[in-house]
Amino acid sequence: MARADNRLGFLLMTLTSLLFALQDGLSRYLAAEYNVFMIVMIRFWFFAAFALWLARRNGGLQMAIRSRHPWLQIGRGVIIALEICVTVAAFTILGLTETHAIFVCYPLIIIALSGPLLKETIGWRRWAAVLVGFIGVLIIIQPGTGVFSPWAIVPVIGASMFALYGVMTRFVSAEDSATTSFFYTGCVGAVVMTIIGAFNWQPLASQDLSWLLLLCLMGILGHWMLIKTYEVAEASAVQPFAYLQMPFAAMVGFFAFHEEVRVNVIAGAALIICAGLFALWRERQQAV
Repeated sequence: MARADNRLGFLLMTLTSLLFALQDGLSRYLAAEYNVFMIVMIRFWFFAAFALWLARRNGGLQMAIRSRHPWLQIGRGVIIALEICVTVAAFTILGLTETHAIFVCYPLIIIALSGPLLKETIGWRRWAAVLVGFIGVLIIIQPGTGVFSPWAIVPVIGASMFALYGVMTRFVSAEDSATTSFFYTGCVGAVVMTIIGAFNWQPLASQDLSWLLLLCLMGILGHWMLIKTYEVAEASAVQPFAYLQMPFAAMVGFFAFHEEVRVNVIAGAALIICAGLFALWRERQQAV
């Protein structure tokens, strides 16, 4: 096995986080102008094309489609497609900053789900991290106050769906290759979104066609860079840098959409990120 180059991994994960934040900004712009289902459908067409190309480079389609858990793989593809629809809709409702501030709680939801679904042993320290993260979400959405918006539940649903997708991915990865999981994610997602999005087609303005093409290319490049990140570096070492997507998204929201960054959002997001980093640290300690 090649020696891990964590420094290169830190750089790649930082660039990946920036790319995903820019991609989310484009998604927010296009979803405000066009139907969300159509935008996500076209994104998955490109995603599926990339997954097919990747499968051909890594043993061929027959090897990629071979799975010990085909129904779980199909379920993963359905969930991630619908989750992207929910999250993109949240961008248009709440903005990039607040959506990302809430969405970063998904690693903590994964911890909470790993016990009952994966039969993993979750100690009190990790449960404490989940509780602290939940408090961070409450600080952001402020239920019971005059500024509370019921729409804040939308990114919570998106984060929960993404966490379930993550737990399912962790389960199937024990017996299926990364290429197989990636193949099912892209192709199943493309089928699901075509069924939904075909009934929501809208004509695209010529200038927006260029933005949509850029969105799809950025999505492919982002996923490719994420794959390269995990190829060259230890996953646990680079994971904290994934949290940079939240401040990057806040900057995109501020400069491109003039979003206001409220103090409670900063405080809540900081609490969630600290809880997530603590949970990651505990996981690394357990692995030693």
